[in-house]
Amino acid sequence: MNPIIKVQNLVKKFDKFTALKGIDLEVFPGEVHALLGDNGAGKSTLIRLLSGYHIPTSGEIIVDGTPVHFKSPRDASAAGIGTVYQDLALNALMSVSRNFFMGRELTVGARFLGILDIKQMDEIAVQEMRKIGINVSDPRQAVGTMSGGQRQTLAIARAIYFGAKVLILDEPTSALGQKQQMEVLKTIMRVRARGDIAVIFITHNEVHSKLVADRFTFLSLGKVIGRGTKEDLAGEDIRHLMAGGVEMADLEKEISSITANA
Repeated sequence: MNPIIKVQNLVKKFDKFTALKGIDLEVFPGEVHALLGDNGAGKSTLIRLLSGYHIPTSGEIIVDGTPVHFKSPRDASAAGIGTVYQDLALNALMSVSRNFFMGRELTVGARFLGILDIKQMDEIAVQEMRKIGINVSDPRQAVGTMSGGQRQTLAIARAIYFGAKVLILDEPTSALGQKQQMEVLKTIMRVRARGDIAVIFITHNEVHSKLVADRFTFLSLGKVIGRGTKEDLAGEDIRHLMAGGVEMADLEKEISSITANA
């Protein structure tokens, strides 16, 4: 199987600061690829390059075997890369279906009249959310009345409906209660089960990554410090790499010395 998205020697500099130092990454259809690392590891910079918000300093992004040069998020979206950020870009006061089609509303009659086809938007929103596990009884309810997990599902369903072949999820379980976290993880697995979409799952949560991810890439200070499949990596390996490759024994020594000198 060929990767749906491939990153080769990707570098991003901001003036004298190098945020990414030659990143290589492959993500395949039908898999969940966990991207892990501490704050400052380069995860946010990488997903902003893949999403078209930043332009690489050097290196290549290849989608479906073709090198791409994104100049805007619109370019990335057109190439099939959908990104769901933590803020979800939802309007809490607007309905489910209006949020689903925000900026891409369906109309009836002459286009210049701008008469919204509310009925069709309601039907599509309900249908697409049901496909990944959420039954919406009233598509005209305000999004602010939905749970955090349901809002994540709405944002994911919207990205898929509008053509995402690569779905980038930026910390989708953060700031959610445990039940809502499980809702989101089940949604991710339903997307995976389709077999045609690649999911890049950015998280700090080791447990969540082990529950849903097929493969892992670990970043630290702008570099890849480890990668592998679920079968390749034991729990201690994941913990070690999430800590930036620092041996836990070394950290314990440092903490002990601070305590002794206090």
